[in-house]
Amino acid sequence: MNIGLIGLGKMGSAIAYRLLINNYNVFAFDPNINNKIIDLIFEDNLESKNKYKNNFYIINSIEKLSEKVNIVWIMTPAGEITNKTIIKLSTILKPESIVIDGGNSHFKNTQELYIKLKTKNINLLDCGTSGGVAGKFNGYSLMIGGDKNIYDKLEGIFKAIAAPNGYNYMGEPGAGHYVKMVHNGIEYILLQGYAQGFDLLKNNQIYKNLDLEKIAQTWENGSVIRSWILELCKNIFKQDQNLTNTSGYIEENLTGRWTLDEAEKEHINMSLLKESLEIRKKSRETGGDYSTKIVAMLRNKFGGHNIKKN
Repeated sequence: MNIGLIGLGKMGSAIAYRLLINNYNVFAFDPNINNKIIDLIFEDNLESKNKYKNNFYIINSIEKLSEKVNIVWIMTPAGEITNKTIIKLSTILKPESIVIDGGNSHFKNTQELYIKLKTKNINLLDCGTSGGVAGKFNGYSLMIGGDKNIYDKLEGIFKAIAAPNGYNYMGEPGAGHYVKMVHNGIEYILLQGYAQGFDLLKNNQIYKNLDLEKIAQTWENGSVIRSWILELCKNIFKQDQNLTNTSGYIEENLTGRWTLDEAEKEHINMSLLKESLEIRKKSRETGGDYSTKIVAMLRNKFGGHNIKKN
């Protein structure tokens, strides 16, 4: 099966990898693409590269891409770039083609685009995608919204990209992005919770020499709070427990704020998320503290987000 892919950043190239190793033909467009992208996708794994490279095609325009495929996965930054790309595809794809928005678009915007594309007989699925850079090899968690019959047609694609049991149909258009939005709000809270706990362990005045790596390793095995985030904490502390050269400045995408907005509209108490957002805001004003350094490092580990150095 032929699949178009627009956007070959960290996540897009990982999606390409998972499609290729599951024997899909990938026709890829990115304005910054070059012939070395196949090396980056396979990360010097010559055996896999030689096996699948002939299933990867670099296309130099969206127009030419639309001539090759009738299924297009978009992995571009949420907002104006994604919106313009989807609208453009709706004018050049063949009728009954399918567009999958795999980014962090706002669910209300997704609902509006779904209606616009339907008038042109183009189908839109929204797919919340979680797993960060590790999803390339582990598989992703996929939350899909849109017409159920279209989802059913493409289930094999989602299965190829996802971790085992890591995909599901969430509901009508926008539901996938709505669920991913809430997922990101929970992520903000969890990151801050772990970070503040380790801040206390590191900077208390009673036990001043606690080994955070050993603590994280112990908790990782059998404790109630074991998780992938805790595993990443252990890896961070294995390298450096003082984080002296790391700034506590935490960048922020919009999904956490969107989650809080929706919770307030629904009169749902998400005070923990509100506080996490305020801590991030303050970190950008002051440089943060030890706990925000941990959050910044965690975001870098799982998502490749930039961190500032002192």
